[in-house]
Amino acid sequence: MAFVFPGQGSQYVGMGKALYEVSETARRVFKGADDILGFRLSRLCFEGPEHELNDTINAQPAILTVSIACLNVMRERWQAMGQVIAPRYVAGHSLGEFTALVAADVIDFDSALLLVRERGRLMKENGNERPGGMLAVLGLDREAVEAVVAEAARSGVITLANANSPGQIVLSGEAAALDRAAELARARGAARVVRLPISIASHSPLMARAAAQFAEIVARLPLRQPRIPVVANITGQILTSADDIRKELADHILKPVQWTASVLEMVTRGSAEFLEIGPGQVLSGLIRRTSKDAHVVTLNDREVARALSPFPQA
Repeated sequence: MAFVFPGQGSQYVGMGKALYEVSETARRVFKGADDILGFRLSRLCFEGPEHELNDTINAQPAILTVSIACLNVMRERWQAMGQVIAPRYVAGHSLGEFTALVAADVIDFDSALLLVRERGRLMKENGNERPGGMLAVLGLDREAVEAVVAEAARSGVITLANANSPGQIVLSGEAAALDRAAELARARGAARVVRLPISIASHSPLMARAAAQFAEIVARLPLRQPRIPVVANITGQILTSADDIRKELADHILKPVQWTASVLEMVTRGSAEFLEIGPGQVLSGLIRRTSKDAHVVTLNDREVARALSPFPQA
């Protein structure tokens, strides 16, 4: 099987709270995050306010923390039951790739937490200097969306940012170009076109400054050889060395997320069983739409807490 971890957009106020209340292992993860970051990230996860949690500088470490809490609790539970659950691959969507690196023992949680906090800071600053946004296009194939991007580029910077599943692609770029892309996509028969509530053009050329600064950090970052192969966002290929992972992370903010290719790579190599670990259940739906052979189990924070609690939860 494969373990997969969600990225930004999966956060919500209250995430991790039920798990914190029933698991000492989860409490250690949240306390560690609070201590490392020097502020109550746990309170922000549990209580909000929503606009602060959604800020990329906070959302990135928050999602990582909740995902690792879920993973550590499930590993402890499996061990107590005498089960050995060892994934063949790990992968994460955008930010989730950093959770995958922790799961593969490439980097420890403490270092990953500081890394994604800095990643969020750089992206936020870059977004303030070169504002943009993101647009989800549903119901068009990739060729049609690429034609939309080519025409909309006359109005400004725009690119394909996330190839999430067949029929679901996210574009990233400047506001005028996104507005034009929305018109063109609707004219071509898109089922839905949704402007995402974000002012940062992730995985686009507008993030060039943040990407260059982040690459300098990654160049100095100690990385271990992965104990579990990691499936790359950028290429959809298997990464088995620290050097390969370093190259992947250097371009991570700038290049598109090829999630469809990543899922198909794992299925083709024999991993049709997926566990989505972390808040929400976005990836479960994307995987099911990508491969009819895939079987997905969602182990989000609420599901893991429910499995541990001696009392039924509403």
